[in-house]
Amino acid sequence: MTDALPDLTAYDAVLFDLDGVLTPTAEVHMHAWATMFAELFAAWEITPPYTERDYFEYLDGKKRYDGVASLLRSRSVEVPWGEPSDPETADTVCGIGNRKNVYFERALREDGIAPYPGSMLLIERLRAAGTPIAVVSSSKNAEEVLRVAGIRDLFPVVMDGVIAERDHLASKPAPDVFVEAARMLGVDPARSAAVEDALSGVQSAAAGGFGLVVGVDRGVGADDLVAAGADVVVDDLAAFAV
Repeated sequence: MTDALPDLTAYDAVLFDLDGVLTPTAEVHMHAWATMFAELFAAWEITPPYTERDYFEYLDGKKRYDGVASLLRSRSVEVPWGEPSDPETADTVCGIGNRKNVYFERALREDGIAPYPGSMLLIERLRAAGTPIAVVSSSKNAEEVLRVAGIRDLFPVVMDGVIAERDHLASKPAPDVFVEAARMLGVDPARSAAVEDALSGVQSAAAGGFGLVVGVDRGVGADDLVAAGADVVVDDLAAFAV
């Protein structure tokens, strides 16, 4: 689906998801979730065991606690929601989500992160053309990831999980975070493009009425991204930078 790609500089703005689109942090998230849930499922004797598909169906693109609740619900497990301040040892939705974040922060601190080269080529082209850009991430770690990757200064607007929680914005696949990011940037979604690798993120941008929804296939599958609402799918954003 890379024939006759649209010119992204023709849009009023381009809004990017972070994990899996700009940086390979999706892989770090996947590993942290898999490690944490494998331990939890074993301790609680939950079946069937956690699989990579669970990440794409229940966790990818969602706010941390919504993802935890969604995945546990898929196994008919309900626990108290708790509070964001819950320690990672607490057997609540928030505690379990915070437990996962311990794994993620440790990996980010020890290994660092670098942006995808192809994504940076596109960012450079958009900046050269004067096209406004923003980050739209469900992660509360977005600011830290951008800083570690050395690209925070490139984005005047970062709509992240911290803002979403503060302003009570619904998690992807609801359109709230993409629509709010467009408002923060001062652009009309209908004249803007959104770039996502998660099914829930593609659904969010499509529901928000964005003029173009680009799916980046990092493993979820091009057909599934199209079914979720992507107008075009690529496996690397360098395809738009030529």
